[in-house]
Amino acid sequence: QVQLVESGGGLVQAGGSLRLSCAASGRIFSIDAMTWYRQPPGKQRELVAGTTSGDSTNYADSVKGRFTISRDKAKNTVYLQMNSLKPEDTAVYYCNADVRTTFYSSGRNYWGQGTQVTVSS
Repeated sequence: QVQLVESGGGLVQAGGSLRLSCAASGRIFSIDAMTWYRQPPGKQRELVAGTTSGDSTNYADSVKGRFTISRDKAKNTVYLQMNSLKPEDTAVYYCNADVRTTFYSSGRNYWGQGTQVTVSS
């Protein structure tokens, strides 16, 4: 089994910064994509930023220039540095990873439990 554990959420004033972490553990052979999603109150979950095993990255337009995704492959950990935070960034942030548990298995999606980010105006 694979577990994803997020950390780093909290309450911050507008204009401030937070750094989220998501560590994957368990039976892991390899991880392809690692992605951050968020779900604002009363809204659907949306993609924030993603990175692949080849180090390509993509961002939602709403966070470009403010958020940076990075990854420590040795630690199976992905980070989300969030700067210039706005009240509209308030959401539960979830980590997602595409994990192969053996050489022969195909990738499977796993989700973390989420971490709350609240930005006050």
